[in-house]
Amino acid sequence: MITISPKDMAMAEKLSTMEILWNGLCQHSSFELSNWHESILNSREQQYVGGTQPPMDWEKVKQQIHNKIE
Repeated sequence: MITISPKDMAMAEKLSTMEILWNGLCQHSSFELSNWHESILNSREQQYVGGTQPPMDWEKVKQQIHNKIE
C-alpha cells in the first residue's frame, strides 16, 4: 500500500482526490446527512425553487474554487 500525505500533493491533485471520494460517497444510498447539513440543503433548495438562487454550472463552480485557492 502506498501512502501519500496531502502535504505532498499539488492543489489540483487534492481537488481531484476529493472529487473522487465525494463521487464514491454519493453512490451509497445508506449515507445519512446530519441535521444541520440537511437544514442547509433544504434552505438552498427552497431558494432555488423560489427563484432567488439560480442554478450554477458545476464546471464554473469548480473553476471559481480553484481560482480562490491558487
